Amino acid sequence: MRVLVACEYSGVVRDAFTALGHDAMSCDLLPTDAPGNHYQGDVRDVIDGCWDLMIAHPPCTHLSVSGAKHFAEKRVDGRQQSAISFFMMLVKSDIPMIAVENPVCIMSSLYRKPDQIIQPWQFGHGETKSTCLWLKSLPILQATNIVEGRSDRIHKMPPGPDRWKERSKTYQGIANAMANQWGGNRQMELAA
Repeated sequence: MRVLVACEYSGVVRDAFTALGHDAMSCDLLPTDAPGNHYQGDVRDVIDGCWDLMIAHPPCTHLSVSGAKHFAEKRVDGRQQSAISFFMMLVKSDIPMIAVENPVCIMSSLYRKPDQIIQPWQFGHGETKSTCLWLKSLPILQATNIVEGRSDRIHKMPPGPDRWKERSKTYQGIANAMANQWGGNRQMELAA
């Protein structure tokens, strides 16, 4: 299966699909943190390829309810409308299967409610971080490893130059669940 992981610099989701034998490519304006199939540039340059599945992580800075106190300013200068348009371009693309991921945000009222809200603690990580998924032709993700000892480490992270990077990185357990449940094990299919 050909998988596009849009707006991902970390390579975590891309590599989870690649490990199962899929032809996966990440795409971001930033260079990738991990060597692998990565397009550094605008996703609009590659979105019209022959993709079977897209998992998109559009920037949430101007959409997330955690920044609601700045919404009026962002509406006036156009940043919020630009973010909304980008989100909608991704979700309405022609790719047969799509998952668009974002934190709790205004898209729940401007577009539609998400199909699912997941937490890292459902996938083997002890943190809380509500993550919304808007799905097209995909089943909801099933929890793989519910853990106790939940903390809001991400929310309480101190300011710093790389805080945004750490907060935006997909947890490995979630990436593995996406690859296993939405991609299946391509290597086993080829061996059969």
